[in-house]
Amino acid sequence: MAYPPQYRYTKEHEWVDVKGDTATIGITDYAQHELGDVVFAELPKAGSSVTAGKSFGTVESVKAVSEIFAPATGEVLEANPELQSTPILMVRLG
Repeated sequence: MAYPPQYRYTKEHEWVDVKGDTATIGITDYAQHELGDVVFAELPKAGSSVTAGKSFGTVESVKAVSEIFAPATGEVLEANPELQSTPILMVRLG
């Protein structure tokens, strides 16, 4: 499993990579493998606010639906639009 040392990780298996005043968020390899085949991802829209520790989206797999928790507080600049049409890409994050 890949765990880049510059990322910060939560107990809920999300990661955050901060560069300047912008952060990229994803889920860990462990979470991806536990989920199995991802069939749907619900992500916030640009302009939405997220609060550290609070749910801001979901990932649905053939096994379960899991909430995604924000590892930081801020405003969403963009969500990966490819995840809406191809949620299996979720397994390439992190």
